[in-house]
Amino acid sequence: MKFYNKIKQIIHLMKEVDFNELGKISEKIDLPKIMKSVGDLNDQQLQGLMKMLTEKAKKGQHKLPPIDGDFYEYDLKLDQEYRAIQLKVRQFMETEIEPIANDYWNRAEFPMQIIPKLAALNICGVAYEGYGCPALPFVMEGIIAEEIARVDVSISTFFGVHSGLAMGSIYLCGSEAQKQEWLPKMQKLEAIGAFGLTEPNVGSGVAGGMETTCEETQDGWILNGQKKWIGNATFADVIIIWARDIKSNQVKGFLVRKGNPGFKAEKIENKMALRTVQNALITLTDCKITEADRLQNANSFRDTAKVLRMTRAGVAWQAVGCARGAYESALKYTKKREQFGKPIAKFQLIQNHLVEMLSNLTAMKSMVFRLSELQDQGLLTDEHASLAKVFCSMRTRDVVSRAREVMGGNGILLEYDVARFVADAEAIYSYEGTKEINSLIVGRAITGYSAFV
Repeated sequence: MKFYNKIKQIIHLMKEVDFNELGKISEKIDLPKIMKSVGDLNDQQLQGLMKMLTEKAKKGQHKLPPIDGDFYEYDLKLDQEYRAIQLKVRQFMETEIEPIANDYWNRAEFPMQIIPKLAALNICGVAYEGYGCPALPFVMEGIIAEEIARVDVSISTFFGVHSGLAMGSIYLCGSEAQKQEWLPKMQKLEAIGAFGLTEPNVGSGVAGGMETTCEETQDGWILNGQKKWIGNATFADVIIIWARDIKSNQVKGFLVRKGNPGFKAEKIENKMALRTVQNALITLTDCKITEADRLQNANSFRDTAKVLRMTRAGVAWQAVGCARGAYESALKYTKKREQFGKPIAKFQLIQNHLVEMLSNLTAMKSMVFRLSELQDQGLLTDEHASLAKVFCSMRTRDVVSRAREVMGGNGILLEYDVARFVADAEAIYSYEGTKEINSLIVGRAITGYSAFV
């Protein structure tokens, strides 16, 4: 009886099988091997296989476009060498930083173990010539800033302070001896830099009202005063300190070494943004600095402004990266999150938010790309950099707000990343010149009248 039933099953199977189709399949795969593998599966595994083979894919799912904030394909403007660098940085950020970003942000600690890995990318001092620096175009400096901020704005800030502000101060204002001593080590991240300009009582008005003073003596210089919000300062090997000369009333720059007597850095606690960045309140009490550690080509605030002009473009790119990270995280979420039996990405109001976000992001990217092109052509002005910083930091605020909006309650949870971008956007909005100060710089340029007090 069993033999008869088996013959009956075989005959029924032969009637159901399309042998022409089976022949085509056998040309592509090893059928006997497949049959043996299927035969080795247990009942639960077989059921899972059948479900996978027979379940119809949701309409349109296989055709969903990739999640990519570069809507106007600016990456295509990069040649093969530069594109490879971009992708190398992106891979580092996605594999080394993304898995730990929320944890370190939440604990307000810096992942010191990443520094050697970051050094291996060979991107510090990216646009500088000599001293082991890559000497790449400023466009690439911007692309790198965007890629880092796209995953973690805190790491982008650490990098910008070290590679841009600290190294840039030495590169633009240091003597040849100072450049030879510090830049090769800083390029390899063997020495970490910080930049001390902002003060507790004088923020945006530091150009004319700097309270930190320097006084020349027979043995060098004595610095007194305080600096606030100084990133990296709790563990930096060298801190660039800007102070007002008591005698000449001009701003001068100094290289303050780690452990220098009279120098104290206290970590600023309880921040709501850039929590991974180790910001410090610096107190200088009769801090003695030798003449050899005075930045030899920094003799007025105009020299300080050279550094800020160069790095402000990078902050605008950083804003783009923050907005892009929020947009891509939100878009990914809307494709997975279902309400009323379908992904919320299908809802009109959600799509409107996404398009508004992408519009802002694309406009920002267009602006900063042109900004860096001007910088590479030697045409960058203060007002160019200021306009980009104003616009991009404002639009980033709007993008992260909409990203949080489409995610509903989950938008305030760190595990979805957008909450971190929302908070960090607030820091970008304020540092490297507030909206008001940068607006007045642009206003002065276009009207010919200064509205500064």
